[in-house]
Amino acid sequence: MCAAAGDTGSDDSVGDGSAHVDFPASSPFVLACGGTKLTATDNTIASEVVWHESKTSATGGGVSDVFDLPDYQHKSHVPPSVNDKTRMGRGVPDVAAVADPVTGYAVRVDGSNLVFGGTSAVAPLMAGLIALINQQRGKAVGFIHPLIYANPVAFRDITQGNNNTTTGNKGYAATTGWDACTGLGVADGKKLVSVLTATPVA
Repeated sequence: MCAAAGDTGSDDSVGDGSAHVDFPASSPFVLACGGTKLTATDNTIASEVVWHESKTSATGGGVSDVFDLPDYQHKSHVPPSVNDKTRMGRGVPDVAAVADPVTGYAVRVDGSNLVFGGTSAVAPLMAGLIALINQQRGKAVGFIHPLIYANPVAFRDITQGNNNTTTGNKGYAATTGWDACTGLGVADGKKLVSVLTATPVA
């Protein structure tokens, strides 16, 4: 199951000054999908950073107050919650893709051509990619989290930006490796196919 990490940054539309993560993305059994802002020239990526345009237009992500740190994230350097500096919970998101509505996804709605974004666009994008991988394998990949965390090379690491949107500016910054803004990063489709087809997943 793929789910959006949220579109209002670390505040997650709660407004109490603390950082929050979105459910069901925060479930350790869900593939949490965060967002990036992509700039490209002549089909070449010029830059890709954390999607954060405003307090109401930014990728969700953080550390769960409800779910404990899952085994597959033990080596990912998930930081303590910025709320109490000690809580070690499930880190959100797992992966990311373009979420900026300006450079989002062309969609036809009621006869009109529109462009949509948000992490709610990233989740079905990832679901579609996994469906294609399932088709190639001839069976479902199943629970992919242990495999992708063991193979971060299948993702383009995003290292710039943050999702700080609380009144106290609490939030998380992108960094090398997994982070609480874009997770492992943006999937390289060919590399992800290789990772998920090389070893059967239970």
